[in-house]
Amino acid sequence: MTAVSVRADVAGRLRVPVIAAPMFLVSGPELVIAACRAGILGSFPAPNCRTAETLDQWLTQISAAIGDAPYAVNIVTHRTNTRLAEDLEVIARHRPPVVITALGSPAPALETVHGSGGIVLADVTSIGLAAKAAATGVDGLVCVSAGAGGHTGHLSPFAFISAVREFFDGLVVVGGGIADGAGVAGAVVAGADLVYVGTRFLATEESVASDAYKAMVIDNGADDLIVSDAVTGAPASWLRPSLVANGIDLSTMTFEGQRTYDAGAADTARRWRDLWAAGQGLGRVRAVEPVAAVVDELAAEYDAALARIRALP
Repeated sequence: MTAVSVRADVAGRLRVPVIAAPMFLVSGPELVIAACRAGILGSFPAPNCRTAETLDQWLTQISAAIGDAPYAVNIVTHRTNTRLAEDLEVIARHRPPVVITALGSPAPALETVHGSGGIVLADVTSIGLAAKAAATGVDGLVCVSAGAGGHTGHLSPFAFISAVREFFDGLVVVGGGIADGAGVAGAVVAGADLVYVGTRFLATEESVASDAYKAMVIDNGADDLIVSDAVTGAPASWLRPSLVANGIDLSTMTFEGQRTYDAGAADTARRWRDLWAAGQGLGRVRAVEPVAAVVDELAAEYDAALARIRALP
C-alpha cells in the first residue's frame, strides 16, 4: 500500500485529522464508537481487555456499530507480552483497518496485519526508534512527544515531525499536549497527517475512567503532572495527586524490578488502576462532556485556525 493510498484510506475519510488516542484503563468500545461516529478515528489499547476473548467481543461490538469507518487497535509488542500471539489471532479474524504497536518493535505484527488488509502504525518516542520502526516496513509512525499522557517522549512535536520527515514518507501521527483544533492545525501544517488527542477525551461521558479520575483531570492542570519512569520502567506522565494519594514519596520514587508489559497477566490492570496518567492538555478539560461535543469543538477550532493561516499575507 502506497503512502498516498494510506492517507486517502485513513486520514482522507475523517472530519478532523484526529485520533482519539488509545488510553490505558480509559478507552473502551463506547469511546471508540462515539469517536468514529463523530468523524475522527477511535482507538483503544488491547490490554484494556482482560482476555483475548474480551478483545474478540469488543472488536465485534465496534465493527457492528460503525460499519466501515476506520478505527484502531493498540497492541503491546514488547517481548514480555505473553498474550501477543492470541491478540494477533483475534486481529486476523476481525481485520481492523489500523493496528498501532507500542513498547516494542512493530515487526511481529506486520505479517498478520498486512495479510488482513490493514496498516501498521508504530508508536515511537525518539528519532532513533522511529528510524528502526521505519526500516521494518511500517505504514506509519506515531511520534509520541513531550506533553503526552501515559508513556511519553522528550522531543517537541514540531522537532519530531521535522526529523522524521527527513527519512520517512509514510503516514505521520504526532501527539503530545495537543488538546484543541488550533494545535491540530499547527501539527498538520508542520507535516503531520494525523494528531493524537488523548487527555481531552479522558473525562468524556463515554470514557471508562472512574468518576474520581475524571474529576482529578478537570480540577488539575499541566503544573500538576510529573514525568517519571518509576511506575512502569518507562517515562510516563502522571497526575501528581494520584501518586500522593497512593502513598508514593515523590522525592524517592524509583523503578524497581524488570520492565514488563504483559497483557495476559492477571494483575496488570490492578497494579496501575489507581495511578492515573494524563498529558499537558489538561487545561482544556473543564467538564464531563460527550465525545461528540468535544469533536464539534475541535472541528470548529481547526477550521478557524486554517482560516487564520489562509488570511495571512
